[in-house]
Amino acid sequence: MANQKTRLAAFCSGTGSNFQSLYNAINARDLPAEFALCLSNRSECGAISFAKQHGIPTLHLSEKQYDTHEQFAAAMLKALKEHDIEYILLAGYLKMVPEKVVTAYTCKILNIHPALLPKFGGPGMYGINVHKAVLESGEKKSGATVHYVDPEYDKGPVLLQRNVPVEPGDTPESLAARVLKCEHQLYPDALEILLTGKDT
Repeated sequence: MANQKTRLAAFCSGTGSNFQSLYNAINARDLPAEFALCLSNRSECGAISFAKQHGIPTLHLSEKQYDTHEQFAAAMLKALKEHDIEYILLAGYLKMVPEKVVTAYTCKILNIHPALLPKFGGPGMYGINVHKAVLESGEKKSGATVHYVDPEYDKGPVLLQRNVPVEPGDTPESLAARVLKCEHQLYPDALEILLTGKDT
């Protein structure tokens, strides 16, 4: 079918502001995709609420629900298969995606990181920690990176990056707000490149 839409899953842990910006961009830009699942390690969060309001199937899936990591990974793969998911977009998902899932979706999982990778990535580098590290380093610019996910934290190939200036008097919070604004534009641009092959 020529008009078939690419089926996406959003993996979220919090408010899901990037998930919301992606959802809105798909509609505003008329992109050939749709969210077919919102998966979260939390039973209640902003992302789950948003998905329910917009008729997107939701799933609370946490490793704590299973006796072994293998069972958890198998349950995640089963859910993705049941919803015919083609691409996974991590949007504030604070858990590591099981390696079996990463392998099954090689080059089909994207993540957005609130810094210019490869700097300020890796374990512990999330949320406000990233912006504190950028300011402490004396960097003159930060930004956001959309990259493919591989088995290591923040090591996958970069799809798209954009700079955000570090301004005099910045706090981690003020820098975070400016970077988040950039993320909300960058992630939809990266998704458009992924879906259409065209540079935005």
